[in-house]
Amino acid sequence: MFTGLVQALGQIQTCDRDRVSIDCPAIAKNLAIGDSVAVNGVCLTVVEILSYGFIADMSPETLNRSNLGQRNDCPANLEPALAVGDKLGGHFVSGHIDGVGTLVDRIKQGDAWELSFTAPEQVGRYIVEKGSIAINGVSLTISKCNASGTGFSTAVISHTYHNTNLSHIKLGSYVNLEADLLGKYVEKFLRQGLVSPEHSPTRLPDREVTPDFLAEHGWGS
Repeated sequence: MFTGLVQALGQIQTCDRDRVSIDCPAIAKNLAIGDSVAVNGVCLTVVEILSYGFIADMSPETLNRSNLGQRNDCPANLEPALAVGDKLGGHFVSGHIDGVGTLVDRIKQGDAWELSFTAPEQVGRYIVEKGSIAINGVSLTISKCNASGTGFSTAVISHTYHNTNLSHIKLGSYVNLEADLLGKYVEKFLRQGLVSPEHSPTRLPDREVTPDFLAEHGWGS
């Protein structure tokens, strides 16, 4: 489990279909074999410690779902796993990427930045205004979005912008997206997890979750 608060920037030195080598001297001394580290938001397991970083194995699922297989010179966001007693300053981030989006606009607003992205439909369904999303592992708040969630913007403060790779990615670059975990569970419970008066599971028809749908099933005010 992670918080979406990036602790260091690293560099992907080698990347093939099976493993990745990360140059990260800022956090390497505190890592042990078996530790979890979010790399651009992707939860990876440390399998070998190097003097300058670590090596992690990658599955085809990881490569298919994320941007880790796309080599470039952009640094990678790094966050070690949350430890018991750590502050939860972002939001609950699992490190399991839902899909890849694209940076489409960058506007400076005073000392902050507005970044706009596209998202695939399977991620957009969970994107709501003022909701949370992890972009390349960075916990951000959605400032606005279209009805489908496939286009959205986030406001990024100067500290976050300059201490993550959000200041390095170029227009058109691919970014890893992880939607808010809570939204996924709520949707599943609404579709499949309702319990009848006899306490037997009932499956809801495959309908869009709308305000009318929620009211019909007792979620209205």
